[in-house]
Amino acid sequence: MVAIAAAVLFGLALLFQLAGISVPVLTADVLITAGLLCVALHLAGIGTSRRARSRR
Repeated sequence: MVAIAAAVLFGLALLFQLAGISVPVLTADVLITAGLLCVALHLAGIGTSRRARSRR
C-alpha cells in the first residue's frame, strides 16, 4: 500500500516538473522526498499485508 502511494507521489512530482507548477508548499522536490520516504517505509516492511501465523 505504501508503494502505491510512492508511485502516485512520483507521478505527481513528474507532472509538476513537466508543467512547471510550483505551489509554495507543494513543490516537486517535496513530492520526491515524500515518495522516497514511502519507498523506504515499504522496504522496511511498514504497510505490508503480512498476517501472523496462527497455531493449531
